[in-house]
Amino acid sequence: MNFIIVLLLCVLGLMVNSKVYCERPDVVNVAAIFTFDSVIGRAAKVAMEMAVSDINANSRILNGTKLNLIMEDSTCSVFMGSVKAFQVLERDVVAIIGPQSSTIAHMISHIANALHVPLISYAATDPTLSALQFPYFVRTAPSDSYQMSAIANLLEYYGWKEVIAIYLDDDYGRNGISVLGDELAKKSSKIAYKIPLPSNYTIDDLSYMLNSSKSLGPRVYVVHMNPDPDLRLFRLAQELDMISSNYVWFATDWLSTTLDSFSAADQVPMGVIEGVIVLRPHLPVTLKSRSFESRWRRVNHNSSAPLEMNVYGKYAYDTVWAVAHSVSKLLEENKNSTFSAIQESQDMKAGELQPWKLKTFHLGEKLLQLLLGVNFTGLTGQIQYDANRNLVNYGFEVINVVNERSKRIGYWYNYSGLSILPPEAFVNDQVSQSPLDQKLENATWPGGQDAKPRGWIIASNDHPLRIGVPKRVSFTDFVTEMNYTHKIQGYCIDLFEEATKLVPYDVPFMYVPFGDGHENPSYNKLVQSVADGVFDAAVGDIAIVTNRTRMVDFTQPYASTGLIIVAPIDSSKASTWVFLKPFTPQLWSVTAISFVIIAIVIWILEHRVNDDFRGPPKRQLVTMFLFSFSTLFKANQEYTVSALGRMVMLIWLFLLLVITSSYTASLTSILTVQQLSSPITGIDSLMAGNWPIGYQVGSFAYSYMTEMLNIAPSRLKSLRSPKEYETALQLGPRNGGVAAIVDELPYVELFLSDQTDFGIVGQSFSKSGWGFAFQKDSPLAVDMSTAILKLSENGRLQDIHDRWFCKAGCASQRIRYNEPDQLTLRSFWGLYLLCGACALTALLLFMLRTIRQYMRYKRKQMDPSSPAFSVSSNSRCSHIIFSFFDFIDEKEEAIKRIFTQHDSNNQTVVV
Repeated sequence: MNFIIVLLLCVLGLMVNSKVYCERPDVVNVAAIFTFDSVIGRAAKVAMEMAVSDINANSRILNGTKLNLIMEDSTCSVFMGSVKAFQVLERDVVAIIGPQSSTIAHMISHIANALHVPLISYAATDPTLSALQFPYFVRTAPSDSYQMSAIANLLEYYGWKEVIAIYLDDDYGRNGISVLGDELAKKSSKIAYKIPLPSNYTIDDLSYMLNSSKSLGPRVYVVHMNPDPDLRLFRLAQELDMISSNYVWFATDWLSTTLDSFSAADQVPMGVIEGVIVLRPHLPVTLKSRSFESRWRRVNHNSSAPLEMNVYGKYAYDTVWAVAHSVSKLLEENKNSTFSAIQESQDMKAGELQPWKLKTFHLGEKLLQLLLGVNFTGLTGQIQYDANRNLVNYGFEVINVVNERSKRIGYWYNYSGLSILPPEAFVNDQVSQSPLDQKLENATWPGGQDAKPRGWIIASNDHPLRIGVPKRVSFTDFVTEMNYTHKIQGYCIDLFEEATKLVPYDVPFMYVPFGDGHENPSYNKLVQSVADGVFDAAVGDIAIVTNRTRMVDFTQPYASTGLIIVAPIDSSKASTWVFLKPFTPQLWSVTAISFVIIAIVIWILEHRVNDDFRGPPKRQLVTMFLFSFSTLFKANQEYTVSALGRMVMLIWLFLLLVITSSYTASLTSILTVQQLSSPITGIDSLMAGNWPIGYQVGSFAYSYMTEMLNIAPSRLKSLRSPKEYETALQLGPRNGGVAAIVDELPYVELFLSDQTDFGIVGQSFSKSGWGFAFQKDSPLAVDMSTAILKLSENGRLQDIHDRWFCKAGCASQRIRYNEPDQLTLRSFWGLYLLCGACALTALLLFMLRTIRQYMRYKRKQMDPSSPAFSVSSNSRCSHIIFSFFDFIDEKEEAIKRIFTQHDSNNQTVVV
């Protein structure tokens, strides 16, 4: 029976094409696929050999199991890389290190996914390799998403909004530049032009690319390529005079890797990259890294081809150690590694690749988790991964090539941004990415200049700016083309040319008329032509309105405008109640109440001492109010006697002086203003009515009234010239004309300069301005805005306006509006407050004095010798109040006589 069981087990073992290690293996196979003859590959090969030697010599790693590294050359070919991957997988490898090429990594990752073999790269930096599509792909080098974020930060720091990207047209180049575009978009910048290069580019390819880029506007280049020991791109750029002033060059870490790989014996052409800004991965300096570099120099000392270590060599060294740590943990948890064969395909023919020899690694997923869970300090710093299989912390050095030497001007860290301090100087609570905290040392730019280059060029003499100008047939003083000379002239043209003189660089341009010359062109279509690239800019009387700002960028307004209403006027008519217009109803009410209050206050203060304010109640009431209102005309016959009354009258008369003077001035202005013969008083009455309305052809007034004010298009009538304006207003709405015209203020000023029968109705009901239109994100728009502000500050803006429109006096100075501003209570509240406070103070003083007299009077009445003593002592509160009012009604002289008589009687009794 036992024999049968053993026999069955043997048969089953023969049927299953797999190897089972029941005890810890002596050797673990790990493959390394990379390009031997390359800048990265040469350094990586030596570094990985050193790592394997160190691991096998260390008894604490793998615990007696040897690490066998199987190296295969991919020759920088996707096909050969795939073939080599299949070959090494037949040799029971537990992991594949490499490849260094992102393009090859994409292909091999699919194979690794199918066979559950982790693929760990030290140089494939394509950001898309971190996608969920490639679960078995891990890398010890940072994703290009890090350095593209650093490039975007640098561009934001220096203030450049547009760049030209030069890159290899493969997965590595395309995906890296795509991430750069996303990062720039977050900072309101963009890649203006993308220039792809074939993987095996030639000098002719570079020459064509660089020459074509010279005609483009941006002068900021970002280069994302593979390491090139010959620096062909920059050599050719120097020959084409592109490593000079006004040019800016940024390079990703391919250039720093190239420079680091040059040995002391190499003739490094550093002059061709003078002023270039380069990113170099930041590796912390530790005793471990210094020891490794010393060993490296000893290893390469006797080499026939001396080789310098670059950062990717150190990544390769750490990669082997990461695999060793993970495999060691795997063997501790699982004493064997198990593979099983893939089932043979029925369609497979003899002589073809035999996939059944490839085996699925059953512990591949476990090994992958151990790789993602490593946490150790290597030559490149802390090796630790986040949830997206990217390194947790990473930074770059910002290198500037100056005087044929690499100068570090700062750092970029994925948490702190740009800084002159290394990432190690930051702790978590000090991390800040605010743009205000970003700082770098001063850089030297191509051409040896210290000042930051402009980074773009507007135009050249061979390719001047195409400036679209409206070919107006009316109001030609603003801008038009002369029919006979074809010269472009006008107020807007003079202002534009004056502004270009203040721009700190030459701006070649040429005018291109827009319009058929028979009627004013559509300004919306002109602006759209700028947005479509037909014109580089548009110059003219172009209003800055919302729908246009979505298409183009406008400069600072050089003229303030707004839609206003023009209607017929007749100075012979005046309102019956025009005398009420100087004051607002609120001011009239407060003034009337003040007269009443002053009348009451003066009566109270004068009643006891002034005979003019005494007598029957009817007479006192008439006197009180006549006295108050007569002060307005200075015709009062009564005079104040008391000191308090005179004080109140002094303040009141001063208030009346100011009020009457202001009223007279305002009424005079109103009576001299032209009155409207039209029932239209403003935009509200125009909208409420049903009258036809005129507008200028090509103006935005039509769209504003139809879209914003919801005025029916059937009510709007287009007019082409000032002569048509005049005719339409004279005919009126009943004779085929219009009731009013809606147009912008500058046109109205020019129209009214020689008109007396028409005027402006109400106030401007839209705020706008005229500006020059440029394509979106054009840097010239900003510089022209600055120039316009300078023209405004030095007075040239007004001089140009006066030269065109004020030859016989400015029209704006002769325009009179039908409703001058009314005087409001706010203008006089201080005076009213002062007068009220004075009156209140006088009343308080009067009452205190009177109460004091009344108390003295009552004490004398309460004297036992007085016959009224018994009555006074038993009087109630109401009697006291009535008695007080009776006391106030008495003349003060009578009260004084009572006091004098009482004092005399007391003296007689004493004698």
